[in-house]
Amino acid sequence: MRRLHWEDFAAIAPQLSGEQRRTAAVAGAAHALHDGYTDLVYIMLPLWQAEFGLSYAALGLLRSVLVGAMASLQIPAGFAAERFGSAVVLAIGTALAGLGFCFAGMSAGFVTLLVALLISGIGSSTQHPVASALVARAFAGPRSLKALGTYNFTGDLGKMTLPATLSLMLLAMAWRPALAILGCLGVVLAVVIYLATPRSDPGAARAHAEASSTQDRRRQPYAFPVLFSIGVIDTATRMAFLLFLPFVLRNKGASEQTIGLALTLVFAGGAAGKLACTFIGARIGAVATVWLTEGSTAAGILALFPLPLFGVLLLLPLIGIVLNGTSSVLYGSVPDLVPPHWRTRALSIFYTGVIGSGAISPILFGRVGDALGVLDALAFIAAFVLLTLPLSALLRGALARH
Repeated sequence: MRRLHWEDFAAIAPQLSGEQRRTAAVAGAAHALHDGYTDLVYIMLPLWQAEFGLSYAALGLLRSVLVGAMASLQIPAGFAAERFGSAVVLAIGTALAGLGFCFAGMSAGFVTLLVALLISGIGSSTQHPVASALVARAFAGPRSLKALGTYNFTGDLGKMTLPATLSLMLLAMAWRPALAILGCLGVVLAVVIYLATPRSDPGAARAHAEASSTQDRRRQPYAFPVLFSIGVIDTATRMAFLLFLPFVLRNKGASEQTIGLALTLVFAGGAAGKLACTFIGARIGAVATVWLTEGSTAAGILALFPLPLFGVLLLLPLIGIVLNGTSSVLYGSVPDLVPPHWRTRALSIFYTGVIGSGAISPILFGRVGDALGVLDALAFIAAFVLLTLPLSALLRGALARH
């Protein structure tokens, strides 16, 4: 297999039409902002606890309301986009997400804070299904996988930049005006989204050219459910691994600061993996990439057992790459398995399933950990992720090699 060079990444841009550039910019900016908003809550929880005297259960409820609203309303958001247009729904959703944090900055207590985060979560439910469908339509054909993977990567950029921005702002001002300013950023971006999002379908010609192959793939009705199942297993594995990793590190003598560094290494590798695996998938095919990343994930988890702490720290960025990299290939493969007019709906279903899996899996695997212990639970997770291999083999006829 030929090595990937920077030219493989950079060669895309000159080939883009104006509408494709606008679509990529709108979707990427929306993804970065919405994902950044969801992670701002982690920084605010200690401040809200000190301000309002909240219990840990109340703090957990705040986070759950935001993520729960975002996850549960993605399918309705997809239907709304089909009826009222992607630009309108994505713009309104982004405005609501921003206004939610503006209201959070004006909160007088727990109830008003809960309502503010509920509003933000409702707004954020529009982003994944609508923005990813915009990208899928604009880049129909062989470049769809790369485009969706790059879009997926922008979410990680938002998770890194917005919380860091808030942390810096809190050095200069109180948390209320800081949240209000960042909330207003969402309102401003909503206006830009409404004005800049192409109303026409820039991928219509290519979508029409693909019609015959799409119809062939529709003769395999199991393909999308199989991909959905792989996504659920992949996300459950990722969340379960992160649940147990701090305890593995502590058992190897890691301090709290070292555990924080270790998690940062995993997240940094994950961000790189989302982008890199997109281009690997485009070159060797989605199914081969799933085998590469999921097999490496299982091997990497098992390799943690005998390694000393220093060796674990060296390995964690590589685990992060394969642990997160699969997701870009899976998201990018959804448009290949459904007809063009059903892409928004399919993506909303897919995102709902994987986000729901991420919410439920720590509870289920936590019970496994209680029953088996940390190391045996990790071994179980390594075996669990290998279920994706026979499932992905079922997709060989449905997923064309890009």
